[in-house]
Amino acid sequence: MPRLPKGMVRKRKAYYWRYQKEGREYYAPLGSDLPAASKRFRELRREGTIHRSELTVTELAAKWLTICVPTSRNERNQRLAATRVRRYLSEEFAGFRISDMKPLDVRRYRLWLETKGIAPATVKAVLGDLRTMLRWAEDEGLIDRSPFPRRIMPRIQEQPPDRLTDEEVQRLLAMPEPYRYVIRLGLETGLRWGELSRVRAEDWQDGMLVIHQTKSGKVRRVPCPPELVKGRVGLLNPFRSNSSFQKTVKRLSGVSRFHAHQLRHTFGCRWLEQGGSLAALQEILGHSTIVVTQRYARLNEAHVRAEVERLQSRERTGNAPAVPIAKSLSN
Repeated sequence: MPRLPKGMVRKRKAYYWRYQKEGREYYAPLGSDLPAASKRFRELRREGTIHRSELTVTELAAKWLTICVPTSRNERNQRLAATRVRRYLSEEFAGFRISDMKPLDVRRYRLWLETKGIAPATVKAVLGDLRTMLRWAEDEGLIDRSPFPRRIMPRIQEQPPDRLTDEEVQRLLAMPEPYRYVIRLGLETGLRWGELSRVRAEDWQDGMLVIHQTKSGKVRRVPCPPELVKGRVGLLNPFRSNSSFQKTVKRLSGVSRFHAHQLRHTFGCRWLEQGGSLAALQEILGHSTIVVTQRYARLNEAHVRAEVERLQSRERTGNAPAVPIAKSLSN
């Protein structure tokens, strides 16, 4: 790689002009092509100034939604991004010029979002969209440097899987067909509703359902008992609407808190309770990382209880110091 001119630096795959202004350090984007970046660098050095963007935050968001989002997100997430821009970003930064945005403005934006009564996960998603948009604007040369500050994203408290109790499962399985069949199919496979509504009998091969259309876009294989597909053709799930299915199930079973995703959570919890491995569960559920799957493992306390009982047994037989476990842990 040729030596870069003084003041020109490379970050990841792009080049920047690093300069000082009013005691602060800035990075002006030059692009990813070295000859073009060098030419732009010389032009900026001769001019000695950076042209400030006259785009407003709303105008930049419209460009981002039109150019960047369609190439990086699926249709559902494109609609979510547009909704977040309309409900929150456009309201708070109406008429605000993007070149005037500072880290303090982003912090105020987070505080304003928290006053809207929305869930912390939504606040995090809205801020994530803003961070992505500002990074894109920096890469495109629309702003000198993204003003998005560090350590601003809210911490989300992990929630345990919303599983069904054994009593609730029995009440669901006591329903008439085809509701009983769909409930059992969800409990036996752990499929998401979107996958559950598209899976076909022809997808069953050697004891596995081959799931083609998944959230991650990757094909995966899910174990499925043969009796659930034997003698069936076409779509296994006759219901298309998740909401109407859930309403009817609540009415027929009396399980008022039921939603279809509980079938997936219940499958994950039961898999580990019966001795299944965490790595295999990750593959079956289609999680991108095992960190997501570990939620189910933390709910299973059987191994912790077994270890406590083992230590207590050693203490009773005199093979360990007579110190209460709770006291020794506190020390």
